[in-house]
Amino acid sequence: MEFTIHFLFNLSLLLVLLFFCILWSERLNKYESNKKITTAYFLSCLIISSIFTYEVHNGILLGLNNVGFIVGGLYAGLGPLLALVIIIIRGFYGFNIDFWITVLFYGGMALCFRWLSPWFVLKRKRYRVFITIALTSFLSILHIVPLELLNITYERIDIWFACFVIIPLGVGLISSIMEELCKIYALRRHVLKARKLEAVEQMAAAISHEIRNPLTSAIGFIQLLREGSIDKEKENQYLSIIKTELKSAERVIQDYFTFSSPNTNITETISIEKVLQEVLDSYHLMSSLQSIQIKTNFLNTLRVVGDEQRLHQCLVNIIKNAIEAMNSGGILTVETESVGEKVFIRIKDTGIGMNQEQIDRLGEPYYSTKGDMGTGLGLMVSYSIVRAMGGTIHVESKEGAGTCFHLTLPGVKVHG
Repeated sequence: MEFTIHFLFNLSLLLVLLFFCILWSERLNKYESNKKITTAYFLSCLIISSIFTYEVHNGILLGLNNVGFIVGGLYAGLGPLLALVIIIIRGFYGFNIDFWITVLFYGGMALCFRWLSPWFVLKRKRYRVFITIALTSFLSILHIVPLELLNITYERIDIWFACFVIIPLGVGLISSIMEELCKIYALRRHVLKARKLEAVEQMAAAISHEIRNPLTSAIGFIQLLREGSIDKEKENQYLSIIKTELKSAERVIQDYFTFSSPNTNITETISIEKVLQEVLDSYHLMSSLQSIQIKTNFLNTLRVVGDEQRLHQCLVNIIKNAIEAMNSGGILTVETESVGEKVFIRIKDTGIGMNQEQIDRLGEPYYSTKGDMGTGLGLMVSYSIVRAMGGTIHVESKEGAGTCFHLTLPGVKVHG
């Protein structure tokens, strides 16, 4: 059984190699990389099989070349390439009659596989596995026939068992694994596509919800103005409300535009203190009405590079959420710090806080801790802007104890 043991050991190496190739493919998770890994695997199969060939008679070699050749030729359309590699490797063992048989045999099979592969991949899974096993058994017969015709003395039971059991078994195992991998990759592509469509649907629902409310309000006041029976003071009040509502709708559209395209050609040196102070001034009245005390600790020398308007938008979204989290009053603390070439911004509130699950989902499409009252678009935009500036956002929070946003941005040295 020496020949059988030899083939079983060779087959185990091919299966172990396939396992590592699958792990490699999972790590990269790219279609182009999968094609390269597949090609590399089948080429490696041929090299390993050639190293562990078994000499039946003077210059007549048998190995597991058919395993990689058949599966790679049919599933990956690599027949011509694999045939060329087999012929080149066989040439290193000498140019005897077995070499020219190898050239004719694998050259002819390569041409057949080139025509057969497109037809093969259209078949059902069970038919494909059956075809590979049947084809392997047929090729094994073609290997055995010359041995019988030449009246070569060899261990028939051992070699026949290896050729008609071990080799078809190896092809069947690898074919079945290839089928499962194809199924998994197809399912993964389907899931990714479904997730993308779901995200688009949720985004569309979020935007339509956010825009519909101010537009409905504006339309209502426009109808009141058309009645013409209101005094000048009321008319000015209604026009002011309409303007506010339309600006609210415009802000939603701007948020979406910023999220979809966070990068900008505008690169200017921005004063962190100036932008933060502008944002806090705009929410001074809102914070006063909610009995919120604002504490600041700014370093006036901190500068970053980016689009000031978008950084302003980012900070507005975070600070607005912090204020809204303190309905019963509290303290909003805004601090800046510089360590090395990094600029740190801390925005801390004493509001309702969040649990770990809510923290982990911040910045996801259509996720908001405000329930039906929010869409999550604001924080999505903030995360997108900070990433575009080369920074990060880290959130610490505890239910009932408030939330702290840590923003880290690349700083700019101030000379003089």
